[in-house]
Amino acid sequence: MPQIPSNALILVGLLPGVRDFDIARMLGWYRIPLKTAPKIVDVDYLAFYQGANFGKDHCWRIEYIAEYRGNELTTRRELLKDEQDHPRAGEEYYKIQIGPLIGLDKPVLSGSWKRVTFIYTTGDRLLDAQVVNDLVVRSEDREVLWKSLRDRGRQSRIYQAQNDTQFLEDPGVLDLLFDLARNPNSFDPDNY
Repeated sequence: MPQIPSNALILVGLLPGVRDFDIARMLGWYRIPLKTAPKIVDVDYLAFYQGANFGKDHCWRIEYIAEYRGNELTTRRELLKDEQDHPRAGEEYYKIQIGPLIGLDKPVLSGSWKRVTFIYTTGDRLLDAQVVNDLVVRSEDREVLWKSLRDRGRQSRIYQAQNDTQFLEDPGVLDLLFDLARNPNSFDPDNY
């Protein structure tokens, strides 16, 4: 079982697709559009809700978390170099730096929830949850959660990227990484 403090502040966010999972796993970051971002992104951990694009055995659930390491504001164009012509390329995004993905011992299933964007919860609720509804903080715990969020909002942390990813300016590098992740035995250096 992952060692998560019971009072850890956790932000549950949607992983829209497998590519976003690969980026989080291999490159150590997660993106959130500024215009739809929650007010506080400075948390202890992120938990990733996997949507419909993860196939029937892995959709509608939370299987992974990662430690929060910092954030910066940038544009989609800077994050996804191979999508320079995307309609939202100029929009601002949070780039959330994260630690290695940690698999939960048992996934948190969606239950009746299918649409999840962002949920704040705590470490003990995440580790005890069977369904997403179990993550919702109620009663006296809610006051503790909101105090923690207010305190985080008042704090300012200095962010410095731990790993420079300038080498990813070439979209071919990203393609290579994704191909290797999906098919490690199919690498042919003559094709790159």
